[in-house]
Amino acid sequence: MRVKICGITSLQDALMAIDAGADAIGFIFYPKSPRYITMKAAKKISVLLPPFVQKIGVFVNESPKSIDKICKKVKLNFAQLHFDVDEKFLSKLKTPHIRVVRAKEKSDILRYKDEYRLIDAFTDNFGGDGKSIDLSWFDAIDCSKIILAGGLHAEMLEGIKHFGFYGVDVNSGVEFSYGRKDARKVYNFVKSAKN
Repeated sequence: MRVKICGITSLQDALMAIDAGADAIGFIFYPKSPRYITMKAAKKISVLLPPFVQKIGVFVNESPKSIDKICKKVKLNFAQLHFDVDEKFLSKLKTPHIRVVRAKEKSDILRYKDEYRLIDAFTDNFGGDGKSIDLSWFDAIDCSKIILAGGLHAEMLEGIKHFGFYGVDVNSGVEFSYGRKDARKVYNFVKSAKN
């Protein structure tokens, strides 16, 4: 499984996540998030990261123009869209994107089933609350294009590998405080996902 460590707010945490084997890191550009990072601060981190690591920007209720501007300046690979957007919105967006499904019920996880998407448990705060999704919803579902998020931690990963998720996205499950990553938890999480 591929691993994204989200909610990065420091160069030290970004490099530690990459050293642990993370495939991607995420910067949250949602001002109401306790892990919010400014474009300027994210750029200072991004330009110092090694190649071949995906850099993802997480956005809520931003315009295509604003998302493109931030992604270009920070040198991000993808925009993760944590809000509902239509085809008109996507036609204006120049940055490659990953749609997010904030699932309230089982039928939600089938949205955008023909594309890679991130599925998170619904929360009013747009994620990062450590809330888990009902894993039984994924029984008999093709999960090969799903990135699972929401309430993940290293100890549970062995029990979800049979679903065949494309990847996992973790935030609060590897922290010791908002936006500050716990090295031991990050290393254990990545190791569990990759083994």
